[in-house]
Amino acid sequence: MTSEELPLLSGADIRRLADLLHLRPTKTLGQNYVIDPNTIRRIVNAAHLESTEHVLEIGPGLGSLTLGLLDRAQAVTAVEIDVPVAEQLPKTTEQWRPDSADRLAVIPADALKLTGDEIVAAAPAAAHGPPTAIVANLPYNVAVPVMLHLLAELPSVRHGLVMVQHEVAERLTAGPGSKIYGVPSVKMAWYAEATMAGVIGTKVFWPAPRINSGLVHFTARTPPATTATRTQVFEVIDVAFAQRRKTMRAALSAWAGSGAEAEELLVAAGVDPKARGEVLHVTDFARIAEQYHARTTP
Repeated sequence: MTSEELPLLSGADIRRLADLLHLRPTKTLGQNYVIDPNTIRRIVNAAHLESTEHVLEIGPGLGSLTLGLLDRAQAVTAVEIDVPVAEQLPKTTEQWRPDSADRLAVIPADALKLTGDEIVAAAPAAAHGPPTAIVANLPYNVAVPVMLHLLAELPSVRHGLVMVQHEVAERLTAGPGSKIYGVPSVKMAWYAEATMAGVIGTKVFWPAPRINSGLVHFTARTPPATTATRTQVFEVIDVAFAQRRKTMRAALSAWAGSGAEAEELLVAAGVDPKARGEVLHVTDFARIAEQYHARTTP
């Protein structure tokens, strides 16, 4: 039986598991479970996984996507913040994929508080190395911080596919010059090239969210070559977009010391002082950070 033919959790299966756990999905944890097997297959196909890969899944919930990932990848490490749900997942996997259960590891924890070393240490024995891909249905309220945290902690990740709120997907994939280009867009660009890979409607979830979801596909790339650290570059990004309607000269004036110092800094970095943050590439922000810290470091 091929991976396309193996059974996946249906809406009835999801509700049965929820009843077993006395689970009532909450907005606080961003619990919206996919109840349509065809949507799971669509997500897994769009992830372009190789059979040898170790996949990191965040927020596996009741296991809809987990089963689909086990059908394609060598190993899956799943991070689930809801402890009773995390404890049920290996049991569900044993029932639905008895031959694959030993290729799954479940970490009952908040992904934002995990280090890369902790994730690697908890991986199943079948994983020959750290995660190479992230595939997840991310909780809407923490999607961006989770992505940025994991990409910082796991440089081994080469690519991935995440499902997030459609508006978040648009922001993560926006390019310079777009009205929605901002902090998430630039920081994501530090780590990877991100593109929209599709839209998912509300009816395939339980409970159904109010708006559509977006699929974001990303491919890791080498960060810009710069003497500035990632933290220093991200500081410039945060300052630049704190007041996004201002020119860079105005936005950076207090941070740089004065308007004149901000202008001098920007010119040295090859950035037009009259430009706004939403037209700059991540490489521009890196040059600004580099110039600033070259001037302020003894």
